[in-house]
Amino acid sequence: MRTNQNVLPMNLKLAYAMPAFALAMVGIPVYVFIPKFYTDVVGVDIAVVGFLLFGVRIFDAVTDSMMGWWSDRTRSAMGRRRPFILFGALLLAVGVLFLFRPPMVAEASTNTVWFAFWIYAVFLFWTVTAVPYEALGPELSRHYDDGTTLFMLRDGFLIGGTLVAAASPAMVRWIWGLDGSPEEVRTAFLIMGLLYAPVLVGACAWCVYRLREQRPLPDAGRIHLFESLRGMRRNRPFLILLAAFTVSALGSNLPAALILYYVQYVLRTSGAELFLLLFFVTGIVFLPLWRIVAGRVGKKHAWLISLGVNAVVFLAIFFLGPGDVVAYGVLVVVSGVGFGAVLALPSALQADVIDYDELISGRRREGQYMGLWSVAKKMTAAVGVGVGLAAMGMAGYVLNATQGPSVEWTIRIFYALIPSLCNVAAIAIALRYPLSGERHREVIAAIDRIRAGGAAADPLRPGVMVCRDRMACVI
Repeated sequence: MRTNQNVLPMNLKLAYAMPAFALAMVGIPVYVFIPKFYTDVVGVDIAVVGFLLFGVRIFDAVTDSMMGWWSDRTRSAMGRRRPFILFGALLLAVGVLFLFRPPMVAEASTNTVWFAFWIYAVFLFWTVTAVPYEALGPELSRHYDDGTTLFMLRDGFLIGGTLVAAASPAMVRWIWGLDGSPEEVRTAFLIMGLLYAPVLVGACAWCVYRLREQRPLPDAGRIHLFESLRGMRRNRPFLILLAAFTVSALGSNLPAALILYYVQYVLRTSGAELFLLLFFVTGIVFLPLWRIVAGRVGKKHAWLISLGVNAVVFLAIFFLGPGDVVAYGVLVVVSGVGFGAVLALPSALQADVIDYDELISGRRREGQYMGLWSVAKKMTAAVGVGVGLAAMGMAGYVLNATQGPSVEWTIRIFYALIPSLCNVAAIAIALRYPLSGERHREVIAAIDRIRAGGAAADPLRPGVMVCRDRMACVI
């Protein structure tokens, strides 16, 4: 499937992108709506919810790395990734149904235990599905620009799924004639779970059916986990990319976790779902533009531009207050313009650093790289939810009531000011990323020469030759 630098046919790109739509349909409610559902409707203490969500990301730090390593080593008739994608989706669908349908009891302890068990189960099954799925992407195309198109398409589907997820609570309430009472909010979440589950299983099954995997390199299954992790430290482009992405992801996840609270308690209005729809629609509309920009200036510089847009937008949002709905809507649109690039371009850049890893290590370790990438995503989301909600609790958050000035300022700082600073810091780090399109093409050519039994110069380490046994020698 992944030979030389041939582009991937569009029908296979679409098959790969479909699970991203379904995973986003599940992920956005879990990240955005479930915390407020369990605090304000089910009655779990907000600080406990924040603690549990932070803890589950620590749990992910272990399971994601292990899952990536496991899928790299797996040998089966279906390949390394596809068995996990299929069976993980089935388990994840079951977990979502139970998480979205808590028991109808008044005891806070029972509800807390239910939430704790099923949130951990959902994140475990998510790992089993998503890490191998994301690891499959870099295997499908070695072409620098075609890889950008693949990940733009995948993340475009992800934004589409996010859009559907953002609209689904309001749409479900409208279609089924539900109001805002606790009982009917519970019914709405049950309906959402029943709708999400078959879409998730169907999309993942189609991806598994349509795609095939490249055969792993002969020695890919013999490396030990900790030896592999130590070896990744030699991959300087990956370390820079991971650091910049982690910082910028924190700047994205804090607003995702706190938008419902910001709109209600700072702007003092309703309709957070409408702002989410506006944000995601804008992201989808402008995503093709970023593909053009990346083709003109390179993926790195396009990403830097999008980070700069976000830094300015969130700084402006920090100064908004009650009634500034129109100004907030305009800023949401501007932020949405940069959203697609912030989401998709780091994934496209990561495919390039995985190719560089093959040059210096002789192995294809997409799973382990995606495992570490997933740890970064989930840990930043944990900080976004855990720290943000915990800070609100310590500031004196009162359930379903007008908040005091300390809570409002806490929301402002964590929703807007810290994300703006995170984007500035990410720009400073990403400026050091060295793997341009020209350098990537040199990496691919060097890999091909080494696969043919020769030696090649390392494009990022002047004066160093890399041989088939990966012994570096000075020219």
